Amino acid sequence: MFDKVLIANRGEIALRIQRACKELGIATVAVHSTADAEAMHVRLADDSVCIGPPPASESYLNIPRLLAACEITGADAVHPGYGFLSENARFAEILEEHNLTFIGPTSEHIRIMGDKIAAKDTARRLGIPCVPGSDGAVTSEKQALEVAAKMGFPVLVKAAAGGGGRGMKVANSAAEMGLALMTAKTEAKAAFGNDEVYIEKYLQKPRHIEIQVFGDGKGDAVHLGERDCSLQRRHQKVLEEAPSPALNAAQRLKIGETCADAMRKLKYRGAGTIEFLYEDGEFYFIEMNTRLQVEHPVTEAVTGYDLVLEQIRVAAGGSLSMRQEDITFSGHAIECRINAENARTFRPSPGQITYWHPPGGLGVRVDSGVYQGYRIPPYYDSLIGKLIVHGKTRNECLMRLRRALSEFVIDGIETTIPLFNELIRQPDIVNGVYDIHWLEKFLKAEG
Repeated sequence: MFDKVLIANRGEIALRIQRACKELGIATVAVHSTADAEAMHVRLADDSVCIGPPPASESYLNIPRLLAACEITGADAVHPGYGFLSENARFAEILEEHNLTFIGPTSEHIRIMGDKIAAKDTARRLGIPCVPGSDGAVTSEKQALEVAAKMGFPVLVKAAAGGGGRGMKVANSAAEMGLALMTAKTEAKAAFGNDEVYIEKYLQKPRHIEIQVFGDGKGDAVHLGERDCSLQRRHQKVLEEAPSPALNAAQRLKIGETCADAMRKLKYRGAGTIEFLYEDGEFYFIEMNTRLQVEHPVTEAVTGYDLVLEQIRVAAGGSLSMRQEDITFSGHAIECRINAENARTFRPSPGQITYWHPPGGLGVRVDSGVYQGYRIPPYYDSLIGKLIVHGKTRNECLMRLRRALSEFVIDGIETTIPLFNELIRQPDIVNGVYDIHWLEKFLKAEG
């Protein structure tokens, strides 16, 4: 087991990893920018190192400074959390070159799955169902139109590198293809430094279903069920739940085992999430995230397994602590991403939290790195906390979520709590009949 883990992240996920390390008796190192000097994960770490000014490029993304922090503190492993360098294959390689353990997959698997075209080719080879689309990158409007003609409009032009909704444009007809292609390539180049794009069939009313997988890197792997992440705005997840109200037990078992079998063949190591669009009973692979997900707590709630503890054990060379037949699913869980944003315009709302009262009680969990008096900096993602609620049934979970949201008080800044108070009372949400376009339509209708 590791002696000391450096956490190359900030906010709630840094604190989440820190807690898991402490439960394993592992010392922790917090790194921080000057803007995060008073952050909770910095205060609670065994060691802390300032790695630069507020811009992420000069701190959390600065690999030489992270390496220096490891050397100064004697850390022997690095946990990247999510975002920042968590899916940077070169970072994983550099750590290995310096005899440091990257708590995550191999650099090879990060690289393969980080390229959307290579990921689709790999998924097909491993027997994972894929969205119909182009064979590789599309470089011209003529080629794009030929691909679209085979599958029919509408189609989606997507960046081969990156994600988060950037470099994605819909073409509803041949007349729209030129602009969609040009815009997607421009956005992809600006966001990821790579303007390579490909084309997929655009599904009309799909749900976003993702399967949590875990491998030991030696050929053993399991799945821990699915999460439904269909409530999205601009391709960004807003609310997640497990299990999905759209799937039955047979579908869940089949797609879960398909994914676990693929990870066994790949000899995948650590936590991963295989994401699908789901429509009319069919699953279509869209990407794999080779890291811990923001929404991992809903899986922990329904399975009882600590995914961060498992990441650390496997990275240290251990075997999986669970077999597939040991994994059972209990009840229902929902996560709301609480952002420091205006609930209507989604304009960021940095500033000082003058009052902080998180909810409690049976089946209620709040993952957050903020506290009363904390000043939210304007430089990073606006996520300030995650409210996770668990109940024996989906209805009990929804009622408990209503109660928890009514108790959650944050003053001094604007948050998205009012939006969730509204959403969980909508009939479509209560009945579980929504798709990835539902939220944007709702927001547009509400003005």
